[in-house]
Amino acid sequence: MIEVVAAERCIACDRCIDVCPTRVFDRGREGVPVIARQDSCQTCFQCEAYCPVDALFVAPRATPEPADSRFRDIGYLADHELLGTYRRELGWGGGRSLGARTAVGPAFPD
Repeated sequence: MIEVVAAERCIACDRCIDVCPTRVFDRGREGVPVIARQDSCQTCFQCEAYCPVDALFVAPRATPEPADSRFRDIGYLADHELLGTYRRELGWGGGRSLGARTAVGPAFPD
């Protein structure tokens, strides 16, 4: 479930707003998106995947993290390089290995 929008990283490009299938975000002050309808999040990770500056964190749970969770702490997420984790795993973004090189799936016969 979407937990964090790191405003200091956000460039107000609206990609997260545009790709969200359940309209979780509203545009906030200075164009930075705010999580307006967290309970509508489907944990699809599309917002995190499309964020070009890794300003989002989607926790893998389908329920909100507790208010005191480290997964809602931008400092913790940044220090542990968790912002944009899904995008990084996909290999999206400059200088990253393509996800297809590390994909896990069934083995194909030789």
